[in-house]
Amino acid sequence: MQQSYFMGVDHGGTSSKAVIFDSAGKMVATASQRLPLQTPHPGHTERDMEQLWQAHCAVIKEALLKSGLKAEQIKAVSFTGHGKGVYLWGKDNKPARPGIVSTDSRAGEIVANWQKDGTAKSAYPLIYQEVLASQPVALLKWLMENEPDTLNNTRYLFGVTDYVRYRMTGEACAEMTNMSGSGLVNLNTRDYDPAILKIFGLEALRDILPPLIDSGALGGRVTEECAAICGLLPGTPVAAGMFDIDACALGMNVCDSSRIAVIAGTWAINEYISKSPVTNGSVKMNSLYCLKEYYLQEECSPTSASNYDWLLNNFMKEAAAAENKNLYAWANNLVDQVKPDEHELVFLPFLYGGIDDARHKAMLFGLEVWHTRAHVTRAVCEGIVFGHKLQVERLQKSRKVPVDTIRLAGGIVRSEVWVQLFADILQLKVETIEADELGALGAAMTAAKVYGSYGSLEDAASGMSRIAKTYVPNPELKDIYEKKFEKFQKVAQAAKALYD
Repeated sequence: MQQSYFMGVDHGGTSSKAVIFDSAGKMVATASQRLPLQTPHPGHTERDMEQLWQAHCAVIKEALLKSGLKAEQIKAVSFTGHGKGVYLWGKDNKPARPGIVSTDSRAGEIVANWQKDGTAKSAYPLIYQEVLASQPVALLKWLMENEPDTLNNTRYLFGVTDYVRYRMTGEACAEMTNMSGSGLVNLNTRDYDPAILKIFGLEALRDILPPLIDSGALGGRVTEECAAICGLLPGTPVAAGMFDIDACALGMNVCDSSRIAVIAGTWAINEYISKSPVTNGSVKMNSLYCLKEYYLQEECSPTSASNYDWLLNNFMKEAAAAENKNLYAWANNLVDQVKPDEHELVFLPFLYGGIDDARHKAMLFGLEVWHTRAHVTRAVCEGIVFGHKLQVERLQKSRKVPVDTIRLAGGIVRSEVWVQLFADILQLKVETIEADELGALGAAMTAAKVYGSYGSLEDAASGMSRIAKTYVPNPELKDIYEKKFEKFQKVAQAAKALYD
């Protein structure tokens, strides 16, 4: 029998990737492009939507070329990408403005006011979410107040995956997992709700919300125009795809409530799934998972590996290049040179906003003259994992049965130093997955389901995902890291008063 191949395209906070997998989940070829980020004002993070589209087509074409496959061997394609943010399509059939990315914090004051005046509390029984500055609900309010002409010209509100799917198929729809985390969907009815729009003062924008579609549904087919640009066969099925936190969880075969998944990428994502939402406010976000009977419980913040990238790209590049070393391998070696009890530096990983407030900023606390580049690098890594620990502990408290093992994803899993750091600080076993690109793998699973290679997304996850390695925590480091974590929390609390 001829092998079937599926493509997953992942648009994250910093790059676009197209990855081809076979029906067993083995990666065949990959291509990526960096996506330039525009920061026109403090707290604003944007990208050119036309440039994104060109990158999308380019990585698809390059991955296909690298694979040596013919276009007809790609049986279906799907997408994943960052959640939150907004990508507005204009009535003039062009992007209405630059896309707003999930690290954007311009609406921080709007959210703070909603929390003070009771608006957020009024919406909670409908959305089961703590409102975030980067959510469409907050960004749309900001645009109403600051760019009304943009909204007057807007035909559709898209997430990043909805936007590229629309350009590929001509079909306008909003994928459910992403939109359910937007603050605009009633999680009880699984649909838009006029009452939510009224609470937030967004009634006038109902017409720009596209029809909702499930992750594993057919979202259209590749048009002749798109095929000519990206090299796929016209008529190739296009699955709806999903929010990247769902795609990574599905790629890790998280198909029941027994596991916590941790994703260390642009955002710190910590999540598990259950058949009912957590409605007592003990977790930050509930949304709808890609498996219909499940909700996704999420603690999230823009406080993860993007902080590490900032450190390395701004302060470490030249030193690594001078030694003719790979930047990340060189930095990991620095981290390994410092033992956990050799420093008491505290790094708050808030370059893109805090864990619970977008207005909070990063800090390196306790710096002394004897500290070296290695101490600072380790402190940044520890600070990132402490941020995850804070959120994992919240999830553990919300569960009936705590877990003793997490599954970890993100670029950091390529580094054993990083993975062991998660195990030691969280004092939990950590499992990694064979596939490097879990978001793209999760997207490819929806493509395989739409094509018919698997009868369900659960079947696809079982057939295409495998555990690579399990890391065990070092119990001798437990007390050391508990004391450091306590200090991390004290510094964060003291700094909060200053930012507030």
